Amino acid sequence: MPNRSTIERPGQIQSRLEKLDSGNRPNMFDSLIYTLRVPNCLGPLAPWRRDLAYRWGSLGTDSLIFFSALALVTVVGAFTVYFSIAGHGVIRAGHDSMRAEQVRIQAEHVRNQELNCLALNVYHEARGEPLLGQFAVAEVTINRVVSRRYPNTVCEVVYEKRWDRIRKRYVGAFSWTELNTTQELRTKEWNRAMKAAEAIYYERQEPMLEGALFYHAKSIRPSWAKQKRPVARIGMHIFYL
Repeated sequence: MPNRSTIERPGQIQSRLEKLDSGNRPNMFDSLIYTLRVPNCLGPLAPWRRDLAYRWGSLGTDSLIFFSALALVTVVGAFTVYFSIAGHGVIRAGHDSMRAEQVRIQAEHVRNQELNCLALNVYHEARGEPLLGQFAVAEVTINRVVSRRYPNTVCEVVYEKRWDRIRKRYVGAFSWTELNTTQELRTKEWNRAMKAAEAIYYERQEPMLEGALFYHAKSIRPSWAKQKRPVARIGMHIFYL
């Protein structure tokens, strides 16, 4: 058992620390170590703190400066790494947000183009017809987009051309696409055609012609119609599967 006379009391430790602080060494109580507080609930840790303070105060001036600088560099390095990682996350989130916005804008642009092509087809093919007749023309156009036998976009379907063996030339699927259509659109008829196109494009109107891919005006009898099955007569057109 150690001799009681060799055991230093708290007062003796404090006295020794004061002597260490009286020289040119950095004041321990102003250092980072002294900021370590021991809550009342952690009373058993108090001796550990006193021992740490004693050892810190026993260091030479150069050692104190070195370890203080090392602690500062460590803290600065930790904060640098943390904010670098956090900053990278913010930048990545910003890039993802910008990409999502670009995709949204592109999708909206494509949608507007598709609607415009569909409305043009309704306008030129059925602007003088009742609303159901315009719905029917728009529905056939969309049915072709869905069919594997035709292009997969509205604009490509509307402006598609195929070889005609009789006329020996490429012929537009819709006759108006071969005509001069640069004339100004009539506002009232155009707005009506656009509403009909939107109703079919956004599926607001119940389908009337499931699977119908063809139609022609009642005033003509094209040769291809003999090989098709008629499914409806709406407005000024006859529709076929």
